[in-house]
Amino acid sequence: METSAHDLNALFAQLGLDNSDDAIEAFLKKQPRLSQVTLLHEASLWTPAQAAFLKEAVEDDADWVDAVNHLDTLMRK
Repeated sequence: METSAHDLNALFAQLGLDNSDDAIEAFLKKQPRLSQVTLLHEASLWTPAQAAFLKEAVEDDADWVDAVNHLDTLMRK
């Protein structure tokens, strides 16, 4: 049974992105805010593999869904 934390830092690592707090903050500042009609996985900034992972995490209500939803919220602020 997997017991690792699936927080925002772990999500960034899973996506192949720098997962330091500073890097996450810089990423969020750099990206344009998502519109209310754009799903997180549909944002043009993701690679196809990243987009598929984000989509599957939500659709399957996977262990990652809380971290993905957190990122979604942050990208809309």
